[in-house]
Amino acid sequence: MRPVVLAIAGSDSSAGAGVQADLKAIEANGAYAATAITAITAQNTRGVSSVTRLDPRVVREQIVAVLEDLPVRVVKTGMLGDRAIVAEVADALRGRSGLELVCDPVLLSKNGVALLDSAAVSVLLEDLLPQTTLITPNVHEISALSGVAVDGLPSAERAARELLARGANAVLVTGGHLPDAPCTDVLVTPERTLRIPGERVESVHTHGTGCTFASAIAARLALGSELEDAIRAAKVFVTEAIRHGLPLGDGCGPIDPFFATHAAVGEQR
Repeated sequence: MRPVVLAIAGSDSSAGAGVQADLKAIEANGAYAATAITAITAQNTRGVSSVTRLDPRVVREQIVAVLEDLPVRVVKTGMLGDRAIVAEVADALRGRSGLELVCDPVLLSKNGVALLDSAAVSVLLEDLLPQTTLITPNVHEISALSGVAVDGLPSAERAARELLARGANAVLVTGGHLPDAPCTDVLVTPERTLRIPGERVESVHTHGTGCTFASAIAARLALGSELEDAIRAAKVFVTEAIRHGLPLGDGCGPIDPFFATHAAVGEQR
């Protein structure tokens, strides 16, 4: 039986990021994807034009319905939207033994639209962060969450240690925008700090990269991989998905989590 990952995130109408990207990445990495939707966004490759957050009780009901029936091994959170939704998610997950949690702390869209209000950050840090197996902030997100201005690898490591002090079990700073080491991710745990270099693929079609990376990690954890192995496998996966990015629309096109499937179908033709 395939292991189950529950993705809790917002819906992207262009299907490049959000819960749609989570579904693709989880399934492409061999797990079964269930979902709980937190918000509906109207967006395309040019950006987000509107956000409608769902009733927090509805978000909770989706989570409970899945957890009470399906054998969920890992939960992955993405866009949570506001303070009330974060609180409901944290409470719905609290005390459930055997669950691992990968948190992608989505704060802003690529065009700068706020996807988590400022009042929600404290709830995320206090109530959700201590439940995480791994949190995967990018440079902007780790700076906002930790209060440490990140401008390179040393400051990324300091910021990650601040989140450890707040209760995180492991922090992965995704390094796509680190000026001194582009595409080097920084994994910090209580035991050690590990720098994980990667290939930089020059592409404007990077919509959904963060969602896809965190979801691929979640799927690999659900399949039984150790944390470092899951991260390394997911990093290779997302690099190839970026390499096969799709030139759709007039803006930042989506990456392609199903690059291997599409290549296989092309070979059969």
